Amino acid sequence: MTFQELQPKISAIAAETNTTRDEKLLAVCQLLSESIDYYNWVGFYFANHDNKTLHLGPYVGAETDHTVIPFGKGICGQVAESNANFVVPDVKAQDNYIACSFTVKSEIVVPLFVNGVNIGQIDIDSHVIDPFTEADERFLEFVNQEVAKLF
Repeated sequence: MTFQELQPKISAIAAETNTTRDEKLLAVCQLLSESIDYYNWVGFYFANHDNKTLHLGPYVGAETDHTVIPFGKGICGQVAESNANFVVPDVKAQDNYIACSFTVKSEIVVPLFVNGVNIGQIDIDSHVIDPFTEADERFLEFVNQEVAKLF
């Protein structure tokens, strides 16, 4: 399924009235994981600005020990500080990478803004080296714009 075909499905999930926010977030993760073959782990992390940590929210994929990540640590922690997308074509080439699994080869993290504040991010791991393009970034920015409506 193309990103263009997925956009109305993402919007429909966000607009659903009979589900909780976490159920919607999980449905987004499931849709992305099932629809894009190189999205092997899809999840959301949410910021606690008081103690400068990210906390794991709904996700689909292998279990992770990284349920709390300090700002600045790993790719997710860096995005919490930079407020910018971070695409890692090859995780082995990254110094500040938190290894989740030997199967993870690349990662993309896109911040989630609500009223101009970075409240979290969508994090995607892939078992493929360098699969993410600018199209992935634009699509995930769209996903986060829809998700932001839930807050």
